[in-house]
Amino acid sequence: MRDMQAHLNKLRTQLAECELVRDRATDTQKRELFAEVAEHLKMLAARIDHAMVKGGAGDTFLGRKTYEPFPKEKQ
Repeated sequence: MRDMQAHLNKLRTQLAECELVRDRATDTQKRELFAEVAEHLKMLAARIDHAMVKGGAGDTFLGRKTYEPFPKEKQ
């Protein structure tokens, strides 16, 4: 879950930077491009946030905790 939070924080930082560039851009094409990128980053951040709230993407892999070793096979 910590890795998802780190990615979410990084996306939000990039989003803020894109919005800053968009707001300061004098070129129309540049303003539109960074507005599109900002919207895309908002969507990605919302999806990660939703996944964290839902709890479906915790620290598991194939239904097992990632820090637990696989059981030894009995021979």
